[in-house]
Amino acid sequence: MTGTPQPPPVVEVVEYTDPMCPWAWGSEPVFRRLRAALEGRVRWRRAYAILFDLDDDPPPDPAAETAWYAGYVEEISSHTRAPRAVRLNRVAASSWPSSLVAKAAELQGPDVAERVLRRLRETVFVLGEPADTTALALSAARGVPDLDPDRLRSDAASGEVLEDVRADRAEARRPVPEVLSVRDGSPHPGAARQTPDDGFRYALPTLLFRSPAGHRVVPGWRPFETYAAAVEALGPGLLREPGPLSPAEALERHRSLTGPEAELLAEGGRPPSHAVRLDTGNGPLWLHPQEAAAHPATTSRPAAGL
Repeated sequence: MTGTPQPPPVVEVVEYTDPMCPWAWGSEPVFRRLRAALEGRVRWRRAYAILFDLDDDPPPDPAAETAWYAGYVEEISSHTRAPRAVRLNRVAASSWPSSLVAKAAELQGPDVAERVLRRLRETVFVLGEPADTTALALSAARGVPDLDPDRLRSDAASGEVLEDVRADRAEARRPVPEVLSVRDGSPHPGAARQTPDDGFRYALPTLLFRSPAGHRVVPGWRPFETYAAAVEALGPGLLREPGPLSPAEALERHRSLTGPEAELLAEGGRPPSHAVRLDTGNGPLWLHPQEAAAHPATTSRPAAGL
């Protein structure tokens, strides 16, 4: 009957992540496919783990630290094929500003939240200028469709959002026992990381699937089939992959596509001819023309069509 209340999803997916994490950035093609296959049938929640924390010791040589970290990101991108910045200006000083802005964007709906988080990731891995201050994080979100920037600024500074991110950080430091020791052939198997206080936090990214029947956890960088098996174990038949999107539909839906995302999400494995190309240190990023008009990367480098 029309108007009959629908029961809440029986499976919750918790994504432990950070806007500044290179492995999380490299997992986006598979996560986008998984979110589409589960859309409307699970509760998907992001928990911001705070990769770069306020109590981290500052590097004695920032230039050397940046050079080392740029090499680390380059090595990761050799596995994930995700874009990386031609030049990384610095290592992020803190994950707090971007995490607060990403959490605040959730109050404006899932589409806005997805696009704001994507912009925050791209500040590091496309622009090379991590959004590690409030001003930079808010600036990165400028021009996102349907975003209320004044509300975003207010919500990101609110006590409620701060408490939510603090709760995310604490939750990420209570990993399930299965991830304390992980053996796998992945270049990033995802064993929990030790914290300065001798505790542990989830490696990023980690997906935790929970239902009344139990839980499954998939840490690190994994293929789609590993996540699909975890979903099937808790909710048989829950995963329903939609038909392939045309290149234009994929770009319209996501607004921003890496090469691996175009291969995985768009029919034929290519972006549409009207996509705007941004060159990076590891392949192009393809933008919807409206996204390109507002994207922070286009203010510092030229963009060209295919």
